[in-house]
Amino acid sequence: MNLPNRLTIFRIILVPLIVLIYIFPYAQFGWDMKTYMVGTHSISIVNIICLVIYALAAFTDFLDGQIARKKNMMTTFGKFADPIADKMLTTTMFILFVSRSLIPVVPVIIMICRDIIVDGCRMVAANNGKVVSAQLLGKLKTVLQMLTVALILANNLPFELWRLPVSTIMLWFSAFVSLFSGVSYFNQLKEDIFESK
Repeated sequence: MNLPNRLTIFRIILVPLIVLIYIFPYAQFGWDMKTYMVGTHSISIVNIICLVIYALAAFTDFLDGQIARKKNMMTTFGKFADPIADKMLTTTMFILFVSRSLIPVVPVIIMICRDIIVDGCRMVAANNGKVVSAQLLGKLKTVLQMLTVALILANNLPFELWRLPVSTIMLWFSAFVSLFSGVSYFNQLKEDIFESK
């Protein structure tokens, strides 16, 4: 297994680690997790730790793609596993945020439904011997989602200091780009989807 694929697997492994740190019942064990003030706004040490691990995971996404292209190490496994790792990372975080009522559920439903439809399209294409790599819009969607998750973990800082709802705007923009890229994938593969044998 080459280095880009190992980085992809490492990113997948980091997902349950972030979840465990984020939802662990520290109070039940008598652990007082510190909260830091930035101006008049607070951020907990739990969020900071999750943000650092999340940033590491997001960086591996950039790194594995760069190495694979530069060293000509593109593989079928990489094309298959890389988008799955990205979706696991971002979708898991969005679901955690919804569970804590930090974000509205509608944009998250849009993004999850888009991913299900695109994955279905890819499965049909795979049946016809096609491996579909991520499109530019799909990559933009992933970047926007990763930035949005980072902002939410950071409690919208530093923008919250100026009362700018950047994380909310980014969330809805991510949902819009996600939907648009889903339509693009569907149009690209519709001949395979509606093919009659």
